[in-house]
Amino acid sequence: MGALSIRQVKKTFAGQVQILKGIDIEIEQGEFLILVGPSGCGKSTLLSIIAGLDAPTSGRIHIGDRDVTDLPSKDRDIAMVFQSYALYPNMNVAQNIAFGMEMRKVPKPQREATVQRVAAMLQLGALLDRKPGQLSGGQRQRVAMGRALARDPKLFLFDEPLSNLDAKLRVEMRAEIKLLHQRTKTTTVYVTHDQVEAMTLGDRIAVMKDGAVQQFGTPDDIYARPATRFVAEFIGSPAMNMIAAQPNTAGLAAEGFELPLTDAQRAALRAAGSPAVAYGLRPEDLSLVESGLNEAGAADALIPGRFTIIEPTGPETYATLHTPVGALTVRVPGALRAAVGEAVCLRWLPEQAHLFDAQSGLRLA
Repeated sequence: MGALSIRQVKKTFAGQVQILKGIDIEIEQGEFLILVGPSGCGKSTLLSIIAGLDAPTSGRIHIGDRDVTDLPSKDRDIAMVFQSYALYPNMNVAQNIAFGMEMRKVPKPQREATVQRVAAMLQLGALLDRKPGQLSGGQRQRVAMGRALARDPKLFLFDEPLSNLDAKLRVEMRAEIKLLHQRTKTTTVYVTHDQVEAMTLGDRIAVMKDGAVQQFGTPDDIYARPATRFVAEFIGSPAMNMIAAQPNTAGLAAEGFELPLTDAQRAALRAAGSPAVAYGLRPEDLSLVESGLNEAGAADALIPGRFTIIEPTGPETYATLHTPVGALTVRVPGALRAAVGEAVCLRWLPEQAHLFDAQSGLRLA
């Protein structure tokens, strides 16, 4: 049994609104699990059930070898960091970190030693006498993390802890959380709607939509082989391009353009009964070219287009083009010497394409 086992957990409100639709997840000791998805997908509800703040309609939760489904939060050996810092404004940093231990009647010398250890880990040593009102947002979040660390729990739970921070501070705190996990090796469940946080923090990711897990795997698996069209478009920035395509005798076509396929993709298309397909391409897999020949003198997939939006970001540039098969976004390194309205061709390799059933959204294996 893993460090955390979620078995067929369902949650229904008012007897008819189904929020969770049979969630099955298991992670091992020390793993960092990310629950990611759009607002309303059920990820925070699932976290509340793991924490014991809410009860499932059916299903079981195991932490280690204990079934904790019916146990109150205080008996689950967990620590939780919320989106709001939830610090006591009348207590200083040291008192906030120590408060949970004080409530559990931990001896004072042990409390003080733990506060010093946690403060050193989170670089809070110089702030122990300050009140929350004297701290920045990032410092307050570190105090909230310190209070959780002082518990030395079996399971850390984070509920969108960086949502209230500005962009620069989010990056800094993301690194802090990653370092914290590397030091403590405590099993962690982290809820976010930010796919960048999911990809950079998680050992494994559960991508959720409408109360169900669309895909559960490592960041590399989810990015390289998305199981559904939703996962493909949700994970990755800019989002994966999708071209509506129809099968023909040669393979696939979109608006009269033949789309290249590998032998494996052709076999998958035949096995699926040749349905209408969403043909997916990551922006970084598209190349901008002026002619119809590659370096070897052979024709690649080519779609003509004109630049409609050019977005330089410094190290790379995002460009959106109007093409016969729809708007396509390309990501290129560095600056792009092009102007809006300029004509160009897009090229890619067939093995870079992802095929999804247009009706079910499932990947064609």
